[in-house]
Amino acid sequence: MSKAPLMPVEDALDQLLGMATEQRLADSELLALDDARGRVLASDLVATLDLPPWPNSAMDGYALNLSDLHRQPLKVSQKVYAGLAPDTLLPGTCARIFTGAPLPPGATCVEMQENVEVLEDGRVRFLQPLKAGQNIRAQGQENRVGDILLRAGKRLGPFELAVAAGQGLAQLHVVRRPRVALLSTGDELVEPGQPLRPGSIYNSNRVLLGHWLRELGCEVIDAGILPDRPAQTRLKLEQLQVATDLILTTGGVSAGDADCLGQVLRDNGKPLLWKLAIKPGKPLTVGHFGTVPVIGLPGNPTSALVTFGLLARPYLLRIQGVEDVMPLSFTVSAGFDWHKAGGRREYLRVKLEAGRAVLYPNQSSGVLLGATWADGLVEIPENSTHNLGDPLRFIPFNELF
Repeated sequence: MSKAPLMPVEDALDQLLGMATEQRLADSELLALDDARGRVLASDLVATLDLPPWPNSAMDGYALNLSDLHRQPLKVSQKVYAGLAPDTLLPGTCARIFTGAPLPPGATCVEMQENVEVLEDGRVRFLQPLKAGQNIRAQGQENRVGDILLRAGKRLGPFELAVAAGQGLAQLHVVRRPRVALLSTGDELVEPGQPLRPGSIYNSNRVLLGHWLRELGCEVIDAGILPDRPAQTRLKLEQLQVATDLILTTGGVSAGDADCLGQVLRDNGKPLLWKLAIKPGKPLTVGHFGTVPVIGLPGNPTSALVTFGLLARPYLLRIQGVEDVMPLSFTVSAGFDWHKAGGRREYLRVKLEAGRAVLYPNQSSGVLLGATWADGLVEIPENSTHNLGDPLRFIPFNELF
């Protein structure tokens, strides 16, 4: 019997995003701005204020009406500080004004203080040609009432939250947190802080993925470590269906005798995809157990990192309503030769040095330390070789996180 072909990465991503669109979360909650970083806006943010709400000075200087320029030197009739309401400008006078202060009614321009001569009697002379609107921030220059400032589905960072604050908002409606059950599988796993048994290893994936999920705005349900037993695996998945939006697992998704999770999903669930043309991360498994989506990541730490970052992360953003879910990437020059053409797309840990991608010496999928050294991943397309200096796609880790 011939083996089924491996699924291309793009096809897997399309299927995952299609599944995410069907599972999109509808509920929202009202959060204070200080608690909303990293969350996703549930409805459009519409301006209720013009910004600026009135014309104001772009710098420290003097406000005047251009029609009075022929009368100079001009008397200073008032001082206008930010936060104060000015009087109407008296004809034949100017106003001392400071950055951000409202423009006095009747003033048509502002001259910076460096271009003004202050005479002994306090009057001022303007030394440079002036024009209407000079150094004035017009009312509504940033936005007008009714403008859509942020679309629903926007992930909220410091800039977006500051925009909301500029409209006087102290709270925003955000999409509720996805509830993700995080399950590790494998008889060999031991949690940090416990003594190692012969043949056991510490569970680093739970820490990596738990923090990553929280950065993505998820509520994490720690489902612990599951031994390699089909009956226990089936029972655990049944228990985790309650009040869970996604079951995320690591390990147990290959085709070996001890890989129970993949077996249980294929025998009792609804598998969507299994085995990708990707390295590391080939045995990624996606499907449903009952009505709950399951993403089964490989157990090797770097395999889990790559498949979560490139496939599970976009899924989790999309179910929250984010449309632009792909990380920004750019082209860099290869700082290495790559003569091992393979049938799977490869993602290599690299550091950028003088504009070139330099390889971490050990690209094993079991080596996580390389991620602390690297700046990100370079993509090696299927069936391709590359020479020093060739262009490659680079995905920064700070985009994935």
